[in-house]
Amino acid sequence: MILPETKTQVLTQTAVAEMPLTLVVLAAGMGSRYGGLKQMDAIGPNGERMLDFSVADAERGGFEKIVFIIRRDFAESFKREIVAPLDGIIDTAVCYQDLADLPGDFTPPEERGKPWGTAHAVYAARHIIDGPFAVINADDYYGREAFAIMVRALRKKGSPAINLVAYTLAQTLSEHGGVNRGVCSVREGYLTRIAEHTDIRREDDGCLRGTNPQGDRLQLDPETPVSMNFWGFGYGFLEVIENAFLRFLQKELNTPKSECYLPTVVNAHLRDSGERCAVLPTCEPWFGVTYPEDKPAVRAAIARLLAKRASD
Repeated sequence: MILPETKTQVLTQTAVAEMPLTLVVLAAGMGSRYGGLKQMDAIGPNGERMLDFSVADAERGGFEKIVFIIRRDFAESFKREIVAPLDGIIDTAVCYQDLADLPGDFTPPEERGKPWGTAHAVYAARHIIDGPFAVINADDYYGREAFAIMVRALRKKGSPAINLVAYTLAQTLSEHGGVNRGVCSVREGYLTRIAEHTDIRREDDGCLRGTNPQGDRLQLDPETPVSMNFWGFGYGFLEVIENAFLRFLQKELNTPKSECYLPTVVNAHLRDSGERCAVLPTCEPWFGVTYPEDKPAVRAAIARLLAKRASD
């Protein structure tokens, strides 16, 4: 995809202010550890899904369009239960993360069964996004203020083209098993690197440890900032994603389980371009369900949060 010249050039602040803000919701995940579709699971006291909270908070915070990235196998129920109730509230669109939707002349190998990763999911929305955009997971609770923080960053004059809402590692753990997190290295408020650490858990000695990309088991500070996949981008970053995905396919097309992840794309772009990614801290709580056993505690925490909001 080659973007129109006027949109790859630096835009004036007036033009940026007039472009619609889009929230891209990644809802095509398999939920392998959870054992089902987390994005469709009721978690709130009135049967709300995590996604319901995110859409309401995004609209309240200033987003003008919601684009859902889903799979075709649950499209009918998703449109009926999630999209239809939003009619008249906020502009919506649905895109499909299709294995065959690839740039260039690439075609998926027959043995490929799983999606191509989060970068490919965003690529699926390339014809729908027409301005600055943010990306979230469908099955995480990010907090109302987090969306307002991202909107301010995307609208701010002279702000970086890449933004990330970060949470502390201690906020994002599970008592029922290890979790995978993008551990952020930050200098003077800007991301220098993000590294996926797997199986992060509190071990018998009380310390938090995770396995880094090199396979080393390392102790981690509970206050370490981590990514929960809440990114914000200028419109031109769509071209960065497509180019990175093309390079990925050239190397990994025939590797059955390989995926092109959004943090990997960001890392490479920061390294090669000299651009900066602003890390946006938030005091909002994050809630997520990694394992089925997490659900009762998350449900109770959200109920308490909503009750507190109602009484304020």
